[in-house]
Amino acid sequence: QVQLVESGGGSVQAGGSLRLSCAASGDTSSYYYMAWFRQAPGKEREGVAAANRRNGRKYSDHVKDRFTISTDNAMNTLYLQMNSLKPEDTAIYYCAAGDPGAWWAGIKYWGQGTQVTVSS
Repeated sequence: QVQLVESGGGSVQAGGSLRLSCAASGDTSSYYYMAWFRQAPGKEREGVAAANRRNGRKYSDHVKDRFTISTDNAMNTLYLQMNSLKPEDTAIYYCAAGDPGAWWAGIKYWGQGTQVTVSS
């Protein structure tokens, strides 16, 4: 029903910046919020940042004050501005969309992911 495609990943040095984008297609009215998750080598997938249709925002403690999530009004496109990147931010970043409820829960759709690598 919904397809999510990430872009904007790459390799940067510590302290650098990247902006990730996620384009949604299909039934884009079928979800209430969108989010970015990431999975680092040897670790579980974790929520990074989320945005709902009422302009609510949620960030992982790991990225507070460094990352900013944003979206267009129709929530067809999701962005993640990542500043002051650290090597521990290295991961595959996934775009997701889900239902109302607790943050990070109710995910209905997942993108395929985009690699972010931060070197020191």
